[in-house]
Amino acid sequence: MLNLLPRPIAMSHPIHTYTELQQQIHDDLRVQHPEWVKPNGESPICDSYETCLTKMLDTLTPRGSNESIVPPHRALEHAVTGS
Repeated sequence: MLNLLPRPIAMSHPIHTYTELQQQIHDDLRVQHPEWVKPNGESPICDSYETCLTKMLDTLTPRGSNESIVPPHRALEHAVTGS
């Protein structure tokens, strides 16, 4: 049966650093996909997505940097288009 109920929406806040962006991605995946989270709190699927997104973002952020980041929509555009 098709589930037409809306999924929970993750609340976002202004993101200023790479670390904050990583935490936001971590939190949002778990809010948007609670079915991926095991009863013990582990989520291999979320972990896999986080790893993939981190690799894409690492190409845009100097290693070890916690400075201001590229706006997230620009980072994802770059990752998708390669420009």
